[in-house]
Amino acid sequence: FEQLTKKCLFPQDYKGQKLAEQIFQGIILVSAVIGFIYGYITEQFGWTVYIVMAGFALSCLLTLPPWPMYRRNPLKWLPVQESGTEEKKAADRKPKRHSKS
Repeated sequence: FEQLTKKCLFPQDYKGQKLAEQIFQGIILVSAVIGFIYGYITEQFGWTVYIVMAGFALSCLLTLPPWPMYRRNPLKWLPVQESGTEEKKAADRKPKRHSKS
């Protein structure tokens, strides 16, 4: 169960998310520029759309699955601590002071 949790529930760390976003934006930008130039040269807007859609598909293939390169910096969580708030008695608590207006 622990291996399943690591692979499915937390597929990317924060640095991995940043890397995935940069890769996604870079591929979209490059494919848009190439598509625009090729569509302008051939005078076919359809080719521009096809190239941008191919770039989108490639960027989704590279960024959506939980590849290992997106999990290189896992978060280190603190250990669980028992909270003692239920055990405190009303007399042990400090009275709240309200600010005077």
